[in-house]
Amino acid sequence: VQLQASGGGLVQPGGSLRLSCAASGSIFSVNNMGWYRQAPGKQRELVAFIIGGGNTNYADSVKGRFTISRNNAKNTVYLQMDSLKPEDTAVYYCNAVVSGIIYWGQGTQVTVSS
Repeated sequence: VQLQASGGGLVQPGGSLRLSCAASGSIFSVNNMGWYRQAPGKQRELVAFIIGGGNTNYADSVKGRFTISRNNAKNTVYLQMDSLKPEDTAVYYCNAVVSGIIYWGQGTQVTVSS
């Protein structure tokens, strides 16, 4: 199973970005899909995840600003990030649980700066 993340970049404070992560390979069912991030000098932290039925969970720091969604037919998870702040700057990683195994994407850099 491979996860390919895309959509990162440089954006000004208050701006928006949309991250995508597509899972490919021998996939029969993808359970949870989610996004984590790691800022320089900090531990990787959960941003949001979404389970197969569509229920979602968010870190307090992004509630009301970020929206996670998924397209089950495409095994793809999205992260719409609005009202971005400099403290959102980090490498964002997607992950997916496939048949009980956790897989990680390669990470995509998000930089929020004026």
